Amino acid sequence: MQPDVTAFFDQHTSTLSYLVADPESGRAAIIDPVLDFDAKSGRTATTSADRIIEMVRQRSLQVDWLLETHVHADHISAAPYLKAALGGQIGIGVDVSLVQEHFAPLFGLDADCSRCGAEFDRLFADGDVFGIGRLQARAWATPGHTPACVSYLIGNAVFVGDALFMPDYGTARCDFPGGSPAVLHRSIRRLLDLPLDTRLFTAHDYQPQGRPLAYESTVAEQRAHNIHVREGISAEQFIALRTERDRSLALPALMLPAVQVNIRAGAFPPAGADGRRYLRIPVDSI
Repeated sequence: MQPDVTAFFDQHTSTLSYLVADPESGRAAIIDPVLDFDAKSGRTATTSADRIIEMVRQRSLQVDWLLETHVHADHISAAPYLKAALGGQIGIGVDVSLVQEHFAPLFGLDADCSRCGAEFDRLFADGDVFGIGRLQARAWATPGHTPACVSYLIGNAVFVGDALFMPDYGTARCDFPGGSPAVLHRSIRRLLDLPLDTRLFTAHDYQPQGRPLAYESTVAEQRAHNIHVREGISAEQFIALRTERDRSLALPALMLPAVQVNIRAGAFPPAGADGRRYLRIPVDSI
């Protein structure tokens, strides 16, 4: 059965969020939702998430799942806001605990982070099956970009997170803690062993050379044209290419605010005695 997929693009972070619905039952999942955050002022907004809410309500859908493909370093998750508005369980890969173990001490969150993923409603192990109405969904561990990355196979569609981008942009960086180009290559080969007509939906599109927005490809297209992992590029070549490229990349602009929130399922730190919430910026630590 084919899911009904609607994409929402956040221009500020080049992020794709997806509303994935079972057309028969009206049950749905939301993947990688964005909370708007202005780093200069520290202000949040819900413009991006409200677009999804409006679509859900227009179509009278029932949201069962709020799915994260990984702990994002480029945007803050809107999953708690959407859960309060629409319901649903927040899910992520079980190895989120590894990401928490690394980053909780960096941000001084020892008392405010479980380090076992308890902040999330559901932790998916590799191969776990769940339902979205009559659609069967499966979680696939696809680490490499981070150790906790997971792709979601829903009907004939796969939501690959940052494992793969559109063929003209290649693949995700692997220089975050726990990342590995060798592991990412294995994860990508697993995805590219799916049937050639499988639809692949990526979590970002950076529109190289100013081309129009694109976010859906097929296994066949990726195998033929992906600039980093097309047929004929060996694992060794990919590892060398990815390693060299990663050396030239700056940290994502929102990494420090985003990670400390996203490792806790999108929850901001508790308010202090003055009633304000504070994010922490570690100095000389990254």
